[in-house]
Amino acid sequence: MLRIGGFDVPVYRTGALVIGSGAAGLRAAVEMKRRGVYVTIISQSAWGGTSACSGSDKQTLHTANTKDQGDNFQAMAEAIRAGGAMDEDTAYIEAVGSVRAMASLQYLGLPLPQDHLGGTLRYQTDHDEVGRATSCGPRTSRLMVKVLAEEAIRLDIPFFNHTTAIKVLKDAQGVTGLLAIRPKEASDANPYGLTLSACSAMVFAAGGPGEMYRDSVFPNGCFGTLGLALESGLELTNITESQFGIGTRREGFPWNLSGTYVQVIPHIYSVDTEGTEHHFLADYYRTTQEMASNIFRKGYQWPFHASRMLDFQSSLVDLAIFRESQKGRRVYMDFNRNPVAIDAPFSLDRLDPDVGAYLRNAGADHALPIDRLRHMNPLAIELYKRYKVDITADPLEFAVNNQHMNGGIAVDTWGRTNVSGIYAVGEASGTHGVTRPGGSALNAGQVFGTRVAEHIGASSVAAAPSSANISTVGEAAVSEVMRLLTRESGQSWKDIRTEVQARMSDHAGILCTAHDVTMAMEGARTLNAQIRAHGLQVSRTGEVARAIQWQQMAVASEAVLSALDHYIAQGGGSRGARAICDPTGDSLPQSVHGSLPEVRFRAERDTDKQSQLRVRLEGTYMIVTKVPNRPYDGDQSFFERDWPAWLTGGIYDQDTAPL
Repeated sequence: MLRIGGFDVPVYRTGALVIGSGAAGLRAAVEMKRRGVYVTIISQSAWGGTSACSGSDKQTLHTANTKDQGDNFQAMAEAIRAGGAMDEDTAYIEAVGSVRAMASLQYLGLPLPQDHLGGTLRYQTDHDEVGRATSCGPRTSRLMVKVLAEEAIRLDIPFFNHTTAIKVLKDAQGVTGLLAIRPKEASDANPYGLTLSACSAMVFAAGGPGEMYRDSVFPNGCFGTLGLALESGLELTNITESQFGIGTRREGFPWNLSGTYVQVIPHIYSVDTEGTEHHFLADYYRTTQEMASNIFRKGYQWPFHASRMLDFQSSLVDLAIFRESQKGRRVYMDFNRNPVAIDAPFSLDRLDPDVGAYLRNAGADHALPIDRLRHMNPLAIELYKRYKVDITADPLEFAVNNQHMNGGIAVDTWGRTNVSGIYAVGEASGTHGVTRPGGSALNAGQVFGTRVAEHIGASSVAAAPSSANISTVGEAAVSEVMRLLTRESGQSWKDIRTEVQARMSDHAGILCTAHDVTMAMEGARTLNAQIRAHGLQVSRTGEVARAIQWQQMAVASEAVLSALDHYIAQGGGSRGARAICDPTGDSLPQSVHGSLPEVRFRAERDTDKQSQLRVRLEGTYMIVTKVPNRPYDGDQSFFERDWPAWLTGGIYDQDTAPL
């Protein structure tokens, strides 16, 4: 116990501290414990994060195909980084590590489906031309959390639930600990429930900034730690890159509508404020066959991609839905109706060849979408019923939502950040490029969770609880928090939430313009300046953690907008999640009624694929720099030459500065 800032603050000591209890964080903790690391997990809400609560009809784990298309790791690495702005060595690490990741999950009990000869069943997912996807069903990542949590419990890893990280403690050598809020510790002598944890290593594994967007398919309460990372001196990378796609709204049951939900080709329509139905896709596609086939393709082309708005492809569906929402209309899919005719009645016999072949092979020749869904994936129906939504009887409301942050904290090949002793894994780390194969994020978290554990374990610095004196840095951290909370004129966290979410959804979604992004960035800067000047307003002590999370989210949103503004100002074009709309752009989507000049966009430049944008916070300024992707030249290992580095621990490169 330390007396700090007038509070009695309990002090905990550990070797390594993992922030987050999702699949990536649990993997890191389990693997560290196996290697003799004294490890502790803290979590804002165990089993309440993205890994435990998100999914789709067949939530994907993307690994090397060991069944009928024996994989070449270099070819897989090329596929993982094909979207650009991704380190080549990282892609190879994820490819070669995927076999081990999958096998160890199966060993722990993950029920991946097999055929009668023991081969893992595979299918094709988005940005995947080979068929490296596999799945346990809609809750694959939840099942990953389950088996890893059971292993963590078996290994007796300490776990602090309902604990929110708010300040990283550092000295000249690197990380020394963490200031957190844990309501269980609240008392008259410590009304906010402040706690201090001393550690020698720290792993950021708290997921992505799901609360950053109003229109989001993240589970409620997913804040991530990007703002905390920036305030801790960590560099972020690729935070301009996200994923957007169709899903049900957060106020109900947030869920991705990929896979068989759209492959059964339901009727999609909107309803205006007067209750009138609009069959709006008929304003975009030329024929019933073209419309129906592209609804189907949203199953494996789920993320919005600017180039797929061209030539009447599948992202024209996303654009149409987004524009309906902008009109104030509510959009639905009805599984009891086939798509309404444009030129000819809907027929399973009039579909594009790839679509027709898929449905025939699946035996899905039923008259109605609900019967096709019941045949191909009955779990998809039962999933919504568990949340009191019966899609066999009622239409399903949905929208285009933010779904995943492809960027994050910049790390090296061992998951190290630019601050000594701090690592990042999972969605918290920026290991993905502009686009990626569906499910590769789950694989990346497992691969890098293991590599982080190997690196920390090899150093032995975290084999025992830290003995560092953290009273001075702890005092400074508590004082900084108190300065934010002690002014009556402070910003309400609810007002910060409303402003941040509206700004990001309205100006940094799938359609962006240079002017809008610049104005949004300036608005974000103003908000953060107001928070620094006036502090935070909280009505009760129980709101402190949430208020600080929103203050840090405001910082993270400024970072995203600063990087995006820089990218656009330097001539960057449309890629991945966003179309950069420009009246002088060279790409012009078409609809059945002609061109769509308001969404004319810049094409991506090939040169931008070779680099990433880094962002760091210096004082009150966001500094944006451009760095080239790390290369991988495909060098071949040689057993006798390379074995000594393994035996001596030389592969861990402990003396080399990260990044």
